[in-house]
Amino acid sequence: MNQNQFNGQQPQAQNPPQMNHGGHELFDLHEDLSGLIGVLDQYLMMKQFIKDPELSGILDRQYHFIADNYNIIVDCFTTGKDPMKPTESYKMTQNNTVTYGLKPSQPKKPAANLQELNDDKVSGQMLGSIKSCASLLTMTALEVTNPVVRRVIADSVPNFIEMAYELFFYRNKHGYYQVPRLNPQDMQTMVNGFGKTTQSYPLQ
Repeated sequence: MNQNQFNGQQPQAQNPPQMNHGGHELFDLHEDLSGLIGVLDQYLMMKQFIKDPELSGILDRQYHFIADNYNIIVDCFTTGKDPMKPTESYKMTQNNTVTYGLKPSQPKKPAANLQELNDDKVSGQMLGSIKSCASLLTMTALEVTNPVVRRVIADSVPNFIEMAYELFFYRNKHGYYQVPRLNPQDMQTMVNGFGKTTQSYPLQ
């Protein structure tokens, strides 16, 4: 007689892999997958308003990568097992050069009609969508009970960070995303605002 039987409890049957999910995880994954569908649908709708071939290329590469990532998550989520295709790493094409400083520009405002949806607005929408997905996936990865799904979700987060970074660099290069700087004295003060701890281990 095992301990459960001794305590008057019935032994629990082993969950099949596709049922190895907690309730909180199920809600999170539904939100994640719905969010990914939203990004893919938005990319399809925005494609027609792009004028710059470079931005069009970024959208195409990101769309195909996100669609592939979506299928991988669906695969492991519905089976509870390793996906048939492993996760991959997204490689952005932008370099790491940031243009600093503010230049006078027209105030940003909502588009009055579809003709005003230009590369600035489209790339801004893309960046916002990718950042939202990166946040959702990160929060989900912290509380997933299924180890395979957790690994796939966690592996996806750096890719969405990379895609957001790519869009940031594109927007910065074209003046859509300006980066202000503090004066040298204030910057030095902020950079040197923290010191290293001298606490020894183990804690006394």
